[in-house]
Amino acid sequence: MLFNSYIFIFGLLPAAVIGFFLIGGRGHHRVAIAWLVAMSLLFYGWWNPAYLGLILFSILFNYGMGVMLGGEKRAPVRWHLALGVTVNIALLGYYKYANFFVDNVNALTGASYHMETIILPLAISFFTFQQIAFLVDAYRGETREYSFLHYCLFVTFFPQLIAGPIVHHKEMLPQFAQDKIFRLNREDLAVGLTIFTIGLFKKVMLADEIAQYVSPAFAAADRGEILTFFEAWGAALSYTLQLYFDFSGYSDMAIGIARMFGIKLPLNFNAPYKAANIMEFWRRWHMTLSRFLRDYLYIPLGGSRRGTVRRYANLMITMVLGGLWHGAAWTFVVWGALHGAYLGVNHAWQALRERLGWTGPPRWWSRVLAVTITFLAVVVAWVFFRATSFDGALVMLAGMSGINGAVVPSGNLLREAWSVDLVNALGVEVGRPAYFDGLKQAKKIIGMLLIVFLLPTTQQLMSRFGAALETYPGEVPEWRRQWMLWRPSWTWALAASAMAVLALFHLVRFSEFLYYQF
Repeated sequence: MLFNSYIFIFGLLPAAVIGFFLIGGRGHHRVAIAWLVAMSLLFYGWWNPAYLGLILFSILFNYGMGVMLGGEKRAPVRWHLALGVTVNIALLGYYKYANFFVDNVNALTGASYHMETIILPLAISFFTFQQIAFLVDAYRGETREYSFLHYCLFVTFFPQLIAGPIVHHKEMLPQFAQDKIFRLNREDLAVGLTIFTIGLFKKVMLADEIAQYVSPAFAAADRGEILTFFEAWGAALSYTLQLYFDFSGYSDMAIGIARMFGIKLPLNFNAPYKAANIMEFWRRWHMTLSRFLRDYLYIPLGGSRRGTVRRYANLMITMVLGGLWHGAAWTFVVWGALHGAYLGVNHAWQALRERLGWTGPPRWWSRVLAVTITFLAVVVAWVFFRATSFDGALVMLAGMSGINGAVVPSGNLLREAWSVDLVNALGVEVGRPAYFDGLKQAKKIIGMLLIVFLLPTTQQLMSRFGAALETYPGEVPEWRRQWMLWRPSWTWALAASAMAVLALFHLVRFSEFLYYQF
């Protein structure tokens, strides 16, 4: 079931909210939690009920292992942790990487092993990582006893189940135990509905609108067709913006839904394209994943404590595995390796700046230049993230480099001979590019880039009401134009209503979230 569907908006969501507060408001708190767990399992099983057994097994196994790890103080407890982590990784590896492994063995050895295509269960990467973190923390003695019912909700809570955030037990379980969440709070409901509406608008009116320019061009690149400069950059920037508003929209909707229940999720998206370096980008993009990779992979590998060479090696290992987490394909491995290399260069540059004494605050032009360079590096990496083949990514990058020339479509501005001659003098042909819609596409790209770089984020707009938990403290700067901030008012009610109506009328264009099946 998708957040951007009529069955969810007018069916499951109101049923979950109304049922939870009707039951909880009468003092039946455990029954209310059970109701929310049942609604979450219905949400999960709507796509494929067969995989309900998998998530239920995962919950039972990890809860049992967590209780065992939390209660033991002897050395052999490490073997129990190893068993728990191994079982989780084995399940994830089978469903996500078995076909990839067999295909690569056949390619390397010339063998012809056959395995039926395995359908990837929804959210397996998210609930697996979430529970691995729980087991590790139980081993470290950082958890306390939680009821099985609360643990079930911790894993299945439907706002964050399908595409994150990857929540931490110490963030969520204490909230589920608070009596106040069982009483309907009008402020929470208003804040939650507003954030949900903004997220729905981003997904339907922005991400889905720019998506029409992505698939045709990338499919052509995967077929080996030559793409010219504007075709390639148009597709790459369109995908960059599609992914931005798609993931931003989902993150807003998840935070908004949870807030309706009086629950705060950790922030998972914070204007990453405004980052001035790649380290800052990863503190803003998929923030809970980067936190997990840092705390449960990079630091255990040694982090930066074992010398410069080891730090760069740990960065590369972490990012390659992070890329592989996103998908079982070599393109994702290359994407992760690129970000590993970016981080290495970033750390080396920071070390050089400190050695030269360039430690003062950057000037405005320096900040603009840094943001531009970081953004372009991210766009190049997204090409590998989106392409379905390595060759297709190289075709796209070749077009972006300009080696295939540049062609723009003729139109109102290019009908006169002098205007055509002027464009030709700049090295650009006037013709009929198959995968670039000219001024129409350019206007949408520029308009969305202005939204990305000039407007406040949803969290900044809702900053007076603390919409989400801070994943990285201090990462959401205050928005200076106070008059823009959300408040309960008729102006904001009308604005939110207009966004909701527009989005609901466009829901006929069915599209999954890009992070829907990781």
